[in-house]
Amino acid sequence: MRSLSSSTQLCAVIGNPIGHSLSPAIHNAAFEFLDLDFVYMAFPVEDVKGVLEGMRAIENFRGMSVTIPHKTEVMKYVDEIAEVDRNIGSINTVIHEQGKLIGLGTDGAGALKAFADSDVELDGKNILMLGGGGAARMISFTLARKTKLRELTILEVDEALLQRLKTDLEAGTDAVIKSALSTESALATAMENADVIIHCTPVGMHPKVDASLIPPELFRPEQVVLDIVYTPLETKLLAEAKARGLRVIPGVEMFVNQAALQFEQFTGVDAPVEVMRRVVMEHLESGT
Repeated sequence: MRSLSSSTQLCAVIGNPIGHSLSPAIHNAAFEFLDLDFVYMAFPVEDVKGVLEGMRAIENFRGMSVTIPHKTEVMKYVDEIAEVDRNIGSINTVIHEQGKLIGLGTDGAGALKAFADSDVELDGKNILMLGGGGAARMISFTLARKTKLRELTILEVDEALLQRLKTDLEAGTDAVIKSALSTESALATAMENADVIIHCTPVGMHPKVDASLIPPELFRPEQVVLDIVYTPLETKLLAEAKARGLRVIPGVEMFVNQAALQFEQFTGVDAPVEVMRRVVMEHLESGT
């Protein structure tokens, strides 16, 4: 075990629940591989404001990953956010820089790289996004700004959340945005036109793995599905999509990509991406 001291830089992930997170495993493996004096822990958190006050007070609390359900609320308690991330309205990373807390997002870039690595062309495509929370905001803004998608359709059960995301996307991008409350009929209609489906809700995540938002009869073989859930490695959604002949991208790809970007923000050095991917795969395949 690496020696820890008062100069060791602390990084952490906060969320609720957080027991499923593999962030500590992959970040600590990367720190050890590069012999960096850092340690990474997972904290179940409800009091976001209190945690950020503590981060500010601890000089060597270097970085924080933020996951469900805190990606929007955490923005209230940081000192600086890049204009692009402020417009998105959601962040997943906080850096402690000389007494200031700086917020940013890596989910969007992580998802975009997952599509690129899988040779999935997004230009001219109809995108269906399920969910309107923090990760959905980051991904939708990134795709709307960085690609030439034909249109983006968003389905969400929370009407206020849905309307806010649609309004912000229309104000902050040139993309064609459609939205509807998530119902069986709305899903069936959206699936008829969707070329790429991006699942951005916790449905199907461990321990409730026997769940999926999309009935398999709605799939078409030419579609592509990205599920941002990465525990389990193959969700029910991805298994059923694959069985119907669809191209699938597991959430682990986006997860590793966004984690590598966070690592580089924490440390200032290039992330050992293959080390991080190997550790994730080992944990997911062993079920630990």
